[in-house]
Amino acid sequence: MPKTPAWPDGLRFAFGTLTVLPVRVTRWDRQAARAGMLCAPLAGLTVGAGAAALGVLLLFLGAGPALAAVATVAVPAALTRGLHLDGLADTADGLGSNKPAEDALRIMKQSDIGPFGVITLVLGLLAQTAALAQLYGASWARGALAAVVSATVARLALTLAARGGVPAARPEGLGAAVAGVVPARAAAGAAGFTVLAAAGAGALLGTYNLVRTALSALAALAVAELLLRHCTRRFGGVTGDVFGALAETAATAALVLLSLGR
Repeated sequence: MPKTPAWPDGLRFAFGTLTVLPVRVTRWDRQAARAGMLCAPLAGLTVGAGAAALGVLLLFLGAGPALAAVATVAVPAALTRGLHLDGLADTADGLGSNKPAEDALRIMKQSDIGPFGVITLVLGLLAQTAALAQLYGASWARGALAAVVSATVARLALTLAARGGVPAARPEGLGAAVAGVVPARAAAGAAGFTVLAAAGAGALLGTYNLVRTALSALAALAVAELLLRHCTRRFGGVTGDVFGALAETAATAALVLLSLGR
């Protein structure tokens, strides 16, 4: 009889697979993966808090918004060993190749990065940095809030991508390990709770920011969902690279949207 997944197993799975924090994953079965993907936003919250802390520290030490923004973008990359960025580049190469699914997946598995991947990485990181620089220029609180919300929403996009009905493109790898493990209702519940929590954090800066934060989170998830559906049609399912691309896409969209307006 399979063991019932405990939330400690899910937390270990989430932090052990989605961050470089020294967390030992003790279970790799589908039940642990389900709990882990439901805990993914908590891993994002931790990453975002670390990013915001460094950015705000630099501001208070006299650094400008641009340098604080660069440091804030660097923290999630460091805490994931660049895996999500690598996934974004590989997915861009696969999609840009315009080849059949099998050939595109082969391109994505190669260790080098092609022109589509390089362009996507450069533009994505520039967009994140520019958005954060504008937010930090407005106030340290808006910049910090955006760093935390974007990182959390990025991992929530992974929870939604691991819902039932979304197939794996390959029989092996992290994508296959987590594809379809989260019941759709549980994924929706995680999304609702996370968006409400983000809105609550935005409310600390006023009603306008409550609305902006909630709408930005929802819109970022919608953008990630569009990419997910395109990748599923194009590759026949999800892979670990696609999960990385979804996280970076959601984070970038959230930051850009949060930077809009006064």
